[in-house]
Amino acid sequence: MCGIVGVLGSHEVAPLLVESLKRLEYRGYDSAGIATVNNGHLDRRRAVGKLVNLSDLLVHEPLAGKSGIGHTRWATHGAPTATNAHPHRSGPVAVVHNGIIENYRALRAELAEAGITPETQTDTETVALLTRMFMDRGMGAKEAAIATLSKLEGAFALLWLFDGEDNLMIAARKGSPLAIGHGDGEMFVGSDAIALAPMTDRITYLEEGDYAIITRAGAEIFNAAGRRANRGEQRIDLGQTQVEKAGFKHFMGKEIAEQPVVLADALRHYLPQTGLNLPAELDFSDIDRITLVACGTAFYACSVAKYWFEEFARIPVEIDVASEFRYREPPLSQRSLAIFVSQSGETADTLAALRYCQGKVAKTVAVVNVPTSSIARECDIALPIMAGVEVGVASTKAFTAQLLVLAVMALKAGRDRDELDGPTLDGHADALRALPGLMNTALALSEPIAKLAESLAEAQDILFLGRGPMYPLALEGALKLKEISYIHAEGYASGELKHGPIALIDRMVPVIVMAPFDRLFDKTVSNMQEVMARHGMVLLASDAKGLTAAGDGTWAQLQLPEIAEPFAPILYAIPAQLLAYHTAVAKGTDVDQPRNLAKSVTVE
Repeated sequence: MCGIVGVLGSHEVAPLLVESLKRLEYRGYDSAGIATVNNGHLDRRRAVGKLVNLSDLLVHEPLAGKSGIGHTRWATHGAPTATNAHPHRSGPVAVVHNGIIENYRALRAELAEAGITPETQTDTETVALLTRMFMDRGMGAKEAAIATLSKLEGAFALLWLFDGEDNLMIAARKGSPLAIGHGDGEMFVGSDAIALAPMTDRITYLEEGDYAIITRAGAEIFNAAGRRANRGEQRIDLGQTQVEKAGFKHFMGKEIAEQPVVLADALRHYLPQTGLNLPAELDFSDIDRITLVACGTAFYACSVAKYWFEEFARIPVEIDVASEFRYREPPLSQRSLAIFVSQSGETADTLAALRYCQGKVAKTVAVVNVPTSSIARECDIALPIMAGVEVGVASTKAFTAQLLVLAVMALKAGRDRDELDGPTLDGHADALRALPGLMNTALALSEPIAKLAESLAEAQDILFLGRGPMYPLALEGALKLKEISYIHAEGYASGELKHGPIALIDRMVPVIVMAPFDRLFDKTVSNMQEVMARHGMVLLASDAKGLTAAGDGTWAQLQLPEIAEPFAPILYAIPAQLLAYHTAVAKGTDVDQPRNLAKSVTVE
C-alpha cells in the first residue's frame, strides 16, 4: 500500500528519497511526492502516476535540502490527483501518512469552526491542518504534533517535517508499520525496511502507539502514554532486501521460478532429516479447535490447510476472512488455537483479528514472511515462511511457502494427538521433501502454457474447478488470473457446478480443471464431462495416470508429475500461477503492479 520515507542526511536528499520510494513501488501506488527543508525553507513536489513522473518534475523544478520526506500514495479518500497527493502541507507543516484517519469528518468540522478550510478531499490533510492550528496557538512543532496525535482515531503511520526545522522529523505509528534507521550523523524513517536498505542496516521498529522525536543525533521514542520507551535496535540482512529482477521480464515471473529454492530452504529449516523443527510450545495435544484467519491468497492457503489439520490430526477447523472475523464476535475458548497468516505481517484486518483473539485462546500463531512485522511480534509464536522479498502484487512464492509451513504444522498436530503413526508421518514428510524437485518439473510447463495463454487472453470469463483440497486451489487460480489479467474468473468446487454455475458454460468459456489422479478423480472427470457436453473448453491439469483415464475431448492438457495426494495443491499452484502470468503477458497488462491493487494492505 502507501509508502513512507524520511531522511535527515548529510547530502542532498531528493535523489535519496526518490530512490527509496522506488524500492516501495511494489506495494502499489497512484501518485508520489516529496518535501524538503533547505536553509529553513519548506517546499514540496508532487506528481500523479509512476515515480518517473515525479523524477521528470524534479528535473525541471528541483528541490534542494538535506532534510526531507517522501510518499507513494494508494488512494483511499479522494481521487489520485496532484492535489490529493502527499506530502500534504499547511503553512509550516508537511505530513505524509499511511492508513486512515477515521474521525477526519469530525475533525474537519472542528477546524471549520476555527475558520480553517481544507484544500483536498483527503483525510490526511486534516493532520497537517490540526498541527498548524496548534502551532498558530503558540505551540512548538513537537508539542503541536503530540497534540494532533491525541485527537486522531484510526490506523496510521505519520511523518512530519517543519518549515525552519532542518534537524527535526516527528514520526508516529498506530496500526501501520514504521521503522527508524540509524546512520552516522544521519537518521532515516521508512514504512518498510526495504526502503532504508541502501542507507542503513540498523533498524528500530516503533511499537503500537509509539511516537518519536528524530534529529541527526538519534531518536527519542515515547509510548502511547507519553513515557520514554526503549526500543531495541536490530540489524537487517541486506541480502534479504534485494528487489532485482535477475534477468526476468517481471518480478512475478522471477518469483514463480524461485519456488523450488524457496521451498527447499524452508524444508531444511522446518523438516530436517531428523524430524519436525517447530517450537515446543506449539503443542496441539489439548487443543480442541483451530481457527485460521487471513485475507486474499493467504485465506486460500488456510482453506487448503483445513483439509490437512482435519485429516492428519482430527481437529475441527474453522476459517475466517479476517475482515469479517472480529465483527461477528466469534466465541473462543482457552482450548482453541488461532493461526494468523499474512505475507507482509502487517495486513490491517488480520492484525485486528489477532488483537481480538489475544487472551481468549490458548495460543496465537503467526505464519508470516516478515519476522519483524506487527503480527509476528504480537503473536505468542511466529513461524516465518522464509520466502524472501516478494515484489509482485499477486502472491506466488509466499503462497506455496505458507502452504508448506501449514502442512508441517498439521503433521505436528497429528503427531501430538497420536493420530499419525511413525511410518505415516515419515511418508508425509518425505512427500513434502520431494516438492522442490517436482516443482522444477512443473516449471517446464511454462512454454506450453504461454501458447495456451494466447487463447485464454481472448476470453471474458474463465472458470476453475477442483475437488477436496484442490477446491481452494481453484479459488486461488481464479484470483491470480483476475488480479493481473483483469479477466473475470471464478473458482468452484467441481461438485457445485451443476448447482448453478453450469449455466455459464458455452463455447466461449474456458474451464480449467485441477485434478490429480486421486480418490476423487473419477467424480471430477464426471463434472468435466458435464462441461464438455455443453461445448465448454476444458483445460485439464493432471498427472499421466489422470490424463490417460480422462480420455479425449479436452481442449488442452497439462501433465504434472505424480505427487502424494494431500500435497497436490502445493505442486498444482505452479500451473495456476503460470496460467495467470502468461495470460496477463499476452494481454499486455501490468503484471507486477496491476491496477487498483496494493501489495501490503494496511487499511481495513
